[in-house]
Amino acid sequence: MARQSPQRPDADEPELDDTTASAAEDEAEVDRPAADRALWDELRIDPVEIALPAGTGFTLRAYRPARELTPTDVAERDQDDPFLARRQVVETEDDEEVVILDEEFAALSAEEDEDDEERAGRRKHGKAEAAADEDAADEDTADEAEEADEDEDEADAAGDEEVPAFLTHRGKLLLFKTPESLVSFIRSGAPNDLSQLDSWNELSERVEPADIAPLDEDTYELDLVVENLRGGHDAWDPTLLIEAGEIARDLAYALRLPAVLDMLSAGSSLDDLDEALRASVNGGIGGFMGRRRLKKIGAQTASLGWRTIVGKISAVVDWRD
Repeated sequence: MARQSPQRPDADEPELDDTTASAAEDEAEVDRPAADRALWDELRIDPVEIALPAGTGFTLRAYRPARELTPTDVAERDQDDPFLARRQVVETEDDEEVVILDEEFAALSAEEDEDDEERAGRRKHGKAEAAADEDAADEDTADEAEEADEDEDEADAAGDEEVPAFLTHRGKLLLFKTPESLVSFIRSGAPNDLSQLDSWNELSERVEPADIAPLDEDTYELDLVVENLRGGHDAWDPTLLIEAGEIARDLAYALRLPAVLDMLSAGSSLDDLDEALRASVNGGIGGFMGRRRLKKIGAQTASLGWRTIVGKISAVVDWRD
């Protein structure tokens, strides 16, 4: 068979020399989303893409010290939740009505009964015992003061810890189907929980649809997690599942979803899955032990747990076109 000669370029199309080709590549580099990261790095906010069973949407995430953030208000969201514990109205001495959970009311009543018994017992003590009590109280006060200082130090440390915040409003995660709709919302001045950031106004003035280009590590496919887990141990995708755990923890914290936080907390079965996955991707003995641990984790239990998590997150999403 005769060897075919290479196809010659069309006579009407000019050939690109090395210099021209290099210039074209440089121009293409400029057009890539990575070149626009300066805006996000400067304002310390990131575009995020999240895929859920209902669709894929864009939102924003930022990390700030806890003391600088006001958590999203979930009161309106909780009123629409039929699965919350029954609530009870209690009248205070000031004729104000306070709504508290039944469990809290029972605990509060028990504490009040204990206080009444303690006061009655003290009235039976003699003066000598009262003096002894006073000395003990002084020691307790000193101990309490020391404990208060320790608690204050712990509170300061907790306040300095960086926590996630998303583009949320009244306990709902705002997800936008297109970059254009997300940018339109940012520029609109509509209320949201990220508007408390000191860099929000500048973002609303500078952001363009082309800037909404999440990095690979800021793209999450929660819609694939359950199906992947159902495929069995050999089919599990460590990167997919580890990243799902990261975004689920962030969303659960920012959206105030304690049930999800509990399911992913240290010592839980899903946390064990996460640790085993992280160990399995490492080489050496650690990777070997991680793979052995994975084989002991039930695929059905893991998939059911993650189906619950994805369902709870999906339930608090406010989709925007």
